[in-house]
Amino acid sequence: MARFLSLADACEEVVRDGDSVAFEGFTHLIPYAAGHEVIRQRRRDLGLIRMTPDILYDQMIGCGMAAKLTFSWGGNPGVGSAHRIREAVEQGWPRPIEIEEHSHAAMAAAYAAGAANLPFAVLRGYRGAELARVNPAIKSVTCPYTGEVLATVPSVRPDAAVIHAQKADREGNVLIEGIIGVQKEAVLAAKRSLVTVEEMVDDLRGATHANACIIPGWAITAVVEVPGGAFPSYAHGYYPRNNAFYIGWDAISRDRAAFAAWMEEHVMRKGPEAFAPHARAATANKAA
Repeated sequence: MARFLSLADACEEVVRDGDSVAFEGFTHLIPYAAGHEVIRQRRRDLGLIRMTPDILYDQMIGCGMAAKLTFSWGGNPGVGSAHRIREAVEQGWPRPIEIEEHSHAAMAAAYAAGAANLPFAVLRGYRGAELARVNPAIKSVTCPYTGEVLATVPSVRPDAAVIHAQKADREGNVLIEGIIGVQKEAVLAAKRSLVTVEEMVDDLRGATHANACIIPGWAITAVVEVPGGAFPSYAHGYYPRNNAFYIGWDAISRDRAAFAAWMEEHVMRKGPEAFAPHARAATANKAA
């Protein structure tokens, strides 16, 4: 069953040097608090995996933490390039990084295959696309029943998965509401998993709606209560996305010195308490 730990202890136990690790969250519930703690712990040689690596992975890669990135889209949502990712790929700064690029559909299928303990995923994809020319991991198989040629990709089975959710109960079961990405699949596919949550509750029954997912505590290594832990992305029912931050990040991340100074001030010198103002705002919004 999931254990309840501090953020520092949970990150130290779940994410280790050299791990393949997925920090997942699609549009919202991006696990910024956990990601920042891993940055503070100066993890190295990570194989980062995510369907949509945006600002969090821009920060991690800019800090030299990653040896490889497996992804299906990389950028600053609604703004443009993720400049630290781009410079690592194009110029090898602060270190060279290997990339493995897929489509969204292939990444989702790969996570599902990993969660099902299968070696690869099969999909009707990549027809007319050129990714297979540069990604040798994309192969094909002929259906033994119809003769149709289908695309295949290796399953995603990370050493560690890190996600953010809205609630956890006292048994370590966690609730995700709103846009459901591949958080469930990432946790089920991983050897170890960490879930940060907005709040602890006594019982998850009656707290869900139709578009919800409960991940059982037996599939989770550690649960940590971190109110505001997805900010500046949003947590459905708690706080909105800070679009001004995403716009402002473009100028910060373009310049190496500006990026390093921002990370030192806002990440390296702070802990989970940095998210407290957003947690207070979320509480006020819910009360209103």
